[in-house]
Amino acid sequence: MTWQRCFHLVRQHLDTGHALPTTAGEVVRQGEDLGRWVTSVRLGWDQLTAVQQWMCEQVLGIEPAGEDEKPKTRTSQADKWAVHYTAAAQFFAREGHLTVPRKHIETITVGGSGRDGQAQRDVELKLGTWVANQRRRAVTLTPERVEQLSKAGMRWA
Repeated sequence: MTWQRCFHLVRQHLDTGHALPTTAGEVVRQGEDLGRWVTSVRLGWDQLTAVQQWMCEQVLGIEPAGEDEKPKTRTSQADKWAVHYTAAAQFFAREGHLTVPRKHIETITVGGSGRDGQAQRDVELKLGTWVANQRRRAVTLTPERVEQLSKAGMRWA
């Protein structure tokens, strides 16, 4: 119902000769923020039905947001931990220990092989801080993570 209401309000707005609202707060009609609605439609294009997409394109002139406009996907805590663990393993393989200076920055290469659309890139991680935090949080880490870090050369005391 809300989608249809906003669609008709935007159509009425355009029919009176106004431009398509594209910014939140730009145009508010009957309590509906039309700019915010247009933005949400563009960013959530893939969640619309084929009919809704057609109506937005053909009637309102709305196009889906480009990849450069979409917000970045959030990285899960498990993925962040895995990346830092990879950096710790890389440091251990090179140095033979995990006594990492607090301010040490480790650079690792992450990303796909290019076949999955993701390019490889270098990422700088504050490994010294991360290792110190893992030592400090040892009692709250899962047994699997404690075991992984122990195998990678972590000294807990």
